[in-house]
Amino acid sequence: MPLAIATSFKRVLRRTVETAQFTSFAWTDRLRRSGVRISMDGKGRFLDNIFIERLWRSLKYECVYLHAWETGSEAKAGIRKWMTFYNHQRPHSALGGRPPAVVYRLRKDETQPDQQMQRVA
Repeated sequence: MPLAIATSFKRVLRRTVETAQFTSFAWTDRLRRSGVRISMDGKGRFLDNIFIERLWRSLKYECVYLHAWETGSEAKAGIRKWMTFYNHQRPHSALGGRPPAVVYRLRKDETQPDQQMQRVA
């Protein structure tokens, strides 16, 4: 722990596992003294993990439970293929029926105008 804090641990530590080990006074005090900001919402707060929980649910029901992979390599390749589909092709109702990659690209284009337009003659 001291080495981690001394090197690159001073970034924001968010949503640590909420067990006695990670919420004890000794742990949180040491983090605070090292300049680490701690963010721990109440136990069981649904907004903490809602997005990742939804992703895992989709992954399990749309991919994992539908295949009987023989090896870890097969599972890795199958999940990689599904993640590409999920991000680039699968419609998302929360995004107006568009895949996340399309929405991300549109937002990026809006915030970063074409490089050619930024050049000064």
